[in-house]
Amino acid sequence: MLTYELKKKPGLPLYEALYRCIRQDILDGKLKPGEKLPSKRALAEHLELGKITVETAYAQLLAEGFICSREKVGFFVESMERPAPAAEPAPKSSPAKEPEPVLLDLTANGTGHFPFTVWSRLQREVILDYDRQLLLPLPNQGIPELRTAIAQHLAAFRGMAIDPENILIGAGTDFLYNLLIQLLGRDKIYAVEEPGYGKIRKIYAAGGVRCVSVTMDSLGVRPGELEQAQVLHFSPSHHFPTGLVTPMSRRQELLAWASKGNWIIEDDYDSEFRFASHPLPALQSMAPDRVIYINSFSKSLAPSIRISYAVLPAGLMEQFRSRLGFYSCTVPSFEQYTLARFLSQGHFEKHINRMRRFYQKRRNLVIDALSHCPGGEKLTILEQDAGLHFLLRVDTQWTDRQLTQWLLELGIRVQPLSSFYHETNPGDLHCLVVNYSGLEEPQLEQALNRLEQALRAL
Repeated sequence: MLTYELKKKPGLPLYEALYRCIRQDILDGKLKPGEKLPSKRALAEHLELGKITVETAYAQLLAEGFICSREKVGFFVESMERPAPAAEPAPKSSPAKEPEPVLLDLTANGTGHFPFTVWSRLQREVILDYDRQLLLPLPNQGIPELRTAIAQHLAAFRGMAIDPENILIGAGTDFLYNLLIQLLGRDKIYAVEEPGYGKIRKIYAAGGVRCVSVTMDSLGVRPGELEQAQVLHFSPSHHFPTGLVTPMSRRQELLAWASKGNWIIEDDYDSEFRFASHPLPALQSMAPDRVIYINSFSKSLAPSIRISYAVLPAGLMEQFRSRLGFYSCTVPSFEQYTLARFLSQGHFEKHINRMRRFYQKRRNLVIDALSHCPGGEKLTILEQDAGLHFLLRVDTQWTDRQLTQWLLELGIRVQPLSSFYHETNPGDLHCLVVNYSGLEEPQLEQALNRLEQALRAL
């Protein structure tokens, strides 16, 4: 007869205590498969429990498959797979060596100077004005107010005449890229820039499409390498990482390629931050039927504001509505209404102008410091008039890996240009990609002292 010492415990009914004891005996093999259990009445009398307590414990065991019931015969233990014996705990490894503290991270984007006061005021207004409407389902393209504000912004800043009905809002460009894969088709070959931002090709590859690299010359993407592709993803206004701006002559060649039934995805990365001149017209405004325009507020406001948008050709938007209209909008209405007001009330334009002056001052400070740094004759600055990064060529015999590792040991994290090549091997270019947007001025003097150490070792 099963014998257990069952005591009442706070929060643990007697039936559950009995259930746990029987279950553990089954798992431990003390009760064998096919073994008959005592009747409910006999076990209740033996353990001095109420019959209902035993009946409830058996019912739980029966429901979980530990026992089975045979009519007019009784309850029997089911065959169970025994858990594997616990493995010996692995010996504790010695603690990992703490990484060297990074004094200056020239790979990170800046997050300072966010307009918290204005943004929080607009959020309060949105809550008061929209109240419960913020909890209602959204149009899958995004709220009309934000799409209208974006269209007005593009007209003023980029000279683009956009119908708000052709704008699609999404939580980050990653989401929009995946939608485009489904919209354009996985049977097409997608071309991306070489060198280029590696995450884009990873997203396309994860989406199940074939992705090929097209190399670049001094004018940008080479049209002659697009023969096998049907979709080109590139950044004509400011290429990352080279900073190259595609001139009008090359743009016209690429648009001629697109007119043959191909598609261009125009990634307008970093276009807000130009210092020397106004940006060239967007490709979308030159061929609105063959160009998909994509941009994001992650760079201009903050990385955590995951609001991006795509401008689709009218025919492609109709396909989206008919084929993919079941998708829900991925950006909460609270953020959309806030950004709509931030744009329509002129705060975004003021913020961009303020940040453009700020970053230009910071860029000039960094370039001046590098120019006057002891050993600075070994440094050459390239592509410095647009965007929030520039290239720094270093006169050295060291490999790119040796150079960046040595700088990291001195507390300066930076990526070599050669790391942005994915299918071709350019060799050691001795060129660094310097992202100065996350740099803080108090760190600069100390970092330059360490850079001087590095230059003496080259």
